[in-house]
Amino acid sequence: MNPLRDAQDRRLPRIPEPCALVIFGVTGDLAQKKLLPAVYDLANRGLLPPGFVVLGFARRDWGDGDFESLAHDAAKQHARTPWREEVWARLAGNIKFVGGSFDDDAAFDHLAATLDELRDSHGIQGNAAFYFSIPPAAFPVVLKQLARTGMADNARSGGWRRVVVEKPFGNDLPSAKELNDLVDDVFTRQDVFRIDHYLGKETVQNILALRFANSLFEPLWSARYVDSVQITMAEDVGIGTRAAFYDSVGTARDVLQNHLLQLLALVAMEEPTSFDADEIRTEKLKVLKAITVPKDVARDTVRGQYLPGWVGGQRAKGYLEEEDVPPDSTTETYVAVRLGIQNRRWAGVPFYIRAGKRLPRRVTEVAIMFKKAPHLPFDPVDMEMLGNNQLVIRVQPDEGVVLKFGSKVPGTTMEVRDIAMDFQYGEAFTESSPEAYERLVLDVLIGDRTLFPDAAEVEQSWAVVDPLEHAWAGTRPEPYRAGEWGPRAADEMLAREGRAWRRA
Repeated sequence: MNPLRDAQDRRLPRIPEPCALVIFGVTGDLAQKKLLPAVYDLANRGLLPPGFVVLGFARRDWGDGDFESLAHDAAKQHARTPWREEVWARLAGNIKFVGGSFDDDAAFDHLAATLDELRDSHGIQGNAAFYFSIPPAAFPVVLKQLARTGMADNARSGGWRRVVVEKPFGNDLPSAKELNDLVDDVFTRQDVFRIDHYLGKETVQNILALRFANSLFEPLWSARYVDSVQITMAEDVGIGTRAAFYDSVGTARDVLQNHLLQLLALVAMEEPTSFDADEIRTEKLKVLKAITVPKDVARDTVRGQYLPGWVGGQRAKGYLEEEDVPPDSTTETYVAVRLGIQNRRWAGVPFYIRAGKRLPRRVTEVAIMFKKAPHLPFDPVDMEMLGNNQLVIRVQPDEGVVLKFGSKVPGTTMEVRDIAMDFQYGEAFTESSPEAYERLVLDVLIGDRTLFPDAAEVEQSWAVVDPLEHAWAGTRPEPYRAGEWGPRAADEMLAREGRAWRRA
């Protein structure tokens, strides 16, 4: 330890101890488009220790050189930072591969032996993180192999052993509890990292800074001044080649249960006593437990499924025309839900959440819609162009914050209309924002669990979504054309309460 370094000073680079990153399913899209480029970007920024090894595991008859070639091409194609061959040359000697299937005991014995050898040859001191870039159905067999070989045992390894689990965390509350129990049984609870890549985005983390580092917004952040909150996650793409996965889960299980409820929790949580992982999770969990689902699900929720249409000037197929989608599928590609939060801060404030595919454009944002002034001394004609004050946090793309408020239009009359003050990350800071996986992989290797939901959060999120799924069972989703902002029923849901979706 550096005696001159203050452990609380986060301005200094955080560099992990010597360790290995073991990636299961290293030939898949996630590993090639996100994880391997993130490793290169971290190395390029000088944030990896000299003793660092990437160890791939997949069903391939490869040597280390074959995997190094794949990793090189993937990192070069998808890296965020400029490509430098000298950086890759330093990494290349630390890239290893073990081939085998998940039910192959010999392959896992070989993997365990390889990690033991790397302790001496590369000085990793027994430290390793296991990244599950694999289908959730394969989690149990891999966990049991790690338990059988002792690779998950901190004491046996002589260092720390951590596991990174990708979503979905189960497909309902019982399966989530079963998976959580299994993971926590094989690894110690503090060594389990359930990754939600949205929490790694700079703009999502900025919600905490915006609220708790400024005295400007927090006094207004309650039912006294907030009319409603809208959380939107729109995608202009369809399901692509994910039909087998997507048709079995739908939009609610795919993004509402994790990404969107996590955004809601960050927006609505109380101020933690410190910026400590446990303190932040405690406050988020309080919000998740306070969420109330609609009493009339048919009235206050909408499920949709896209029909053929036009997106971005190009013809788009309907969901039922996508490859491998059953012609009678009732899986939703759009969902809109009205939720409430039963606590003193948010009682009576509706939280409108919507997510969908084949919408007009890609955007994720949180919009805080403030109440209108209780009295306006102006002529109604002069106020026709004035709406609610809004604070909009744009998560992607064009990351930043927009504040909308009324201002007089230059001229001889008192005409007031909305204007916007727009802060963009790309213009305000010289350093570009790191990719979410870049930040999260580094946090795993350091052992910082601040941005990772724990088992209780996952289970409480399912407790919100499961009642909706049960109410939707046997119903058909509302149709909407590709390129539209969802079914008409979603607009009607807000119109009944005198509100409208913000034009994202």
